[in-house]
Amino acid sequence: MTEAMTPAMKLNAPIFVAGHRGLVGSAIVRRLAADGFTRVLTRTRSELDLTDKRAVQAFFAAEKPAYVFLAAAKVGGILANDTFPADFIRENLEIQINVIDAAWRAGVNKLVFLGSSCIYPKFAPQPIREDSLLTGPLEPTNEWYAIAKIAGIKTCEAYRKQYGFNAISLMPTNLYGPGDNFDLKSSHVLPALIRKFHEAKLRGDSEVVVWGTGTPRREFLYVDDLADACVHLFRSYDDAGVVNVGVGDDVSIAELASLVGEVVGFAGRIVYDTTKPDGTPRKLLDVSRLDGLGWKAKTRLEDGIRLTYRWYLESCR
Repeated sequence: MTEAMTPAMKLNAPIFVAGHRGLVGSAIVRRLAADGFTRVLTRTRSELDLTDKRAVQAFFAAEKPAYVFLAAAKVGGILANDTFPADFIRENLEIQINVIDAAWRAGVNKLVFLGSSCIYPKFAPQPIREDSLLTGPLEPTNEWYAIAKIAGIKTCEAYRKQYGFNAISLMPTNLYGPGDNFDLKSSHVLPALIRKFHEAKLRGDSEVVVWGTGTPRREFLYVDDLADACVHLFRSYDDAGVVNVGVGDDVSIAELASLVGEVVGFAGRIVYDTTKPDGTPRKLLDVSRLDGLGWKAKTRLEDGIRLTYRWYLESCR
């Protein structure tokens, strides 16, 4: 790692969190507030459409944020990615280039770009190192989103190389937690399972059907842990290289389903629909670079699922 370029962040510094209503953005806002930052700038989509280049440039010119967390993105699970590929690649490309370019033009001191572990090849060696990027074909069911995120990484690298813009790229593993999307048509696997098991329990169903074979393995990071990592790396990391953010451990989908069923209190059977796609066989991140930068995840999966289920009961019914 190079010597840190980031100056000490003043608590009254204007910090723009793009995507503050999303899973990641809302967690970053919570973390910044807990740390005492008093000028966290947020805008809803109706207030600022990040796909509108002129609107984004006008916002940066007027508000002059010193720092930016780019957590805004169009996201979804296998079904959503496979059904709306054009939307996923177009909207994410537009959001990224508009925010990164406007931030550079406005003289932002530092930008954190949040990507995704789906940027890596489908059959990358496990655990996946950062240098696996662009070494093989992507998972077909979400390649549109992945390609957009890879473009975001390369945009940050290009602006750093040509203009000296301090933009860093963090690649989180699968995320979950308060503020998650529980829509069965567009959600990721963990929140979808929480909703499925909860509704099955309420109906008194004897079984819950889970997509795929249950054999793929996934790593899950509680979103408030990610926010903690983002702030830690924001203060201490200034290199061009991507940093994986994960827990360094994974579970099978079958193990996850059993754990969610136990937390929710569902007593029936779990049935696997093997006609549905599994996606990538395994996706575990190598977090040795992150460990070397002095950060480790704190929330156990079972504890995080309990916290997320509690939030779901309080907020989504």
